[in-house]
Amino acid sequence: MSLKDRIQDDMKTAMRAKDKNRLGVIRLILAAIKQREVDERIELSDMQTLPVLEKMIKQRRESLTQYQNAGREDLARQEAFEIDLIQTYLPAPLSEAELETLIVNAIAATGAQSMRDMGRVMAIIKDQAQGQVDMSMVSARVKARFGG
Repeated sequence: MSLKDRIQDDMKTAMRAKDKNRLGVIRLILAAIKQREVDERIELSDMQTLPVLEKMIKQRRESLTQYQNAGREDLARQEAFEIDLIQTYLPAPLSEAELETLIVNAIAATGAQSMRDMGRVMAIIKDQAQGQVDMSMVSARVKARFGG
């Protein structure tokens, strides 16, 4: 079953259960996927759907921070709920050891020596860890390895 099919099945389940909060978030997910498909005139594969979900999570994390700083706990709770729900559709996150191995292997595969090579390293990591790790955290780790 594809990721999109799983999301649609979850939408039907939420409708039957009359779970309005869950249903609303799932509809947002499907709308974002559909928007990208219409914009690019393609049918998204599971690997192409993951960046859409990651972008949604990133947007919600930013909103969550703003709501918490503004003291709007009601809105912060909603954003946290949406983040948790969207994350259920992403692959299991990488462990620290797996991430470290991935970084070391990417640096070795590209022969990277300095910050100038960081783009090539990040491209390899992004292909292999799509949806499994926060890429901004990976970027910081790779920079630290190059002394940046």
